[in-house]
Amino acid sequence: MTQAPPQTHLEDDEWRTAQSQFDAAAEILGLDQGTREILRDVQREFTCTFPVEKDDGGVEIFTGYRVQHNITRGPAKGGLRYHPDVSLDEVKALAMWMTWKCAVVNIPFGGAKGGVIVDPKRLSKRELEKLTRRFATEISVLVGPDRDIPAPDMNTDGQVMAWIMDTISMHRGFSVPAAVTGKPVEVGGSLGRVEATGRGVMICTLAALKHLGMKPHQARVAVQGFGNVGSISAKLVEEQGCRIVAVSDEFGGIHNPDGLSVKKLIEYRASQGSLKGFHGAVEIGRSGPLTVECDVLIPAAVGNQLTSRNAEDVKAKLIVEGANGPTTPEADKIFETRGIFVVPDILANAGGVTVSYFEWVQDLQAFFWSEHEVNEKLRAIMERAFAEVLAVSLDKKLPMRMAAYVQAVSRVAAATRDRGLYP
Repeated sequence: MTQAPPQTHLEDDEWRTAQSQFDAAAEILGLDQGTREILRDVQREFTCTFPVEKDDGGVEIFTGYRVQHNITRGPAKGGLRYHPDVSLDEVKALAMWMTWKCAVVNIPFGGAKGGVIVDPKRLSKRELEKLTRRFATEISVLVGPDRDIPAPDMNTDGQVMAWIMDTISMHRGFSVPAAVTGKPVEVGGSLGRVEATGRGVMICTLAALKHLGMKPHQARVAVQGFGNVGSISAKLVEEQGCRIVAVSDEFGGIHNPDGLSVKKLIEYRASQGSLKGFHGAVEIGRSGPLTVECDVLIPAAVGNQLTSRNAEDVKAKLIVEGANGPTTPEADKIFETRGIFVVPDILANAGGVTVSYFEWVQDLQAFFWSEHEVNEKLRAIMERAFAEVLAVSLDKKLPMRMAAYVQAVSRVAAATRDRGLYP
């Protein structure tokens, strides 16, 4: 059975980070103790171990999780990730962040998250499908359009979502396209969904640059992570006039102060499998973009990348979090002291769940929108959410992260009070 490695540093504990961020917001809001206890922990934890038959006829046991943090404002919503380092505490933290993310953009979902401890690169496509369908069967007791709606996350994509949707549909005896989002368009997916998280990052980047009095064409941008979120964020901010000076993937990073062509980077990585050896750039390592000379930093890889160990070395004036939980509370304090403007993950990368909401609505109606309509609706929601969080930040003299938490937690707490306790 694959086991996640133990945590080795306090700042690497994402659940501790998520709870400490909530505690700070609860204190500012003056929440009563009962509401704090309800919102500080997750509502449901589901752990399963399940067998998968390998191509060679052998059997391997995998461990999977699905966690629902809160469903007060609507069905649970959150991605499924496949990664060797998935842990229950990580999934709990991500589920809590999903609750706040949905609330900060004011869409009617609660937060959930799931994952399987696996390195998908060592599985054949057939083995990956078997694992997905078996895991979907295990969590089918929780999943449904009105209960819990999974979506893609790290190392999962539209194909994985299609397998899950088909599995749930086979159990029900009829097609249930709204059971998951992030599906291919041919089976009920939404136009604009693939680019949605990166587009949200771009919208927040432009709004933050405007607030800071910076022009896009003056901004040098570094992006850590070159998967779906990082590559699309880089492509879209470049289209708005920004200059991409550094990027990295899991194999290493590259830097060119004169700028990198994102189109050529995407083509190179597609053909070579990594960014290593890209002509006209200096190699700087996977974490290089975090501390390179730039104006805007977009951490779009994994959590716990900006910590007390490197926060003093960050050169950017603006950080826009494409990844979930890339910054620890210790690093946040350093950024606040240094006057670095941070657009937090629960706002900056909420474009994905917003268009997942659009997809869910379209599936339930069996009526679909054009890509232009999707993008315009996304822009309106993201710009409104940024403006609301900025207003809280300025009014209460709070950093943007805490302003976003105050906005989100207050909405969930109000819904909790209005619904009351059952029985």
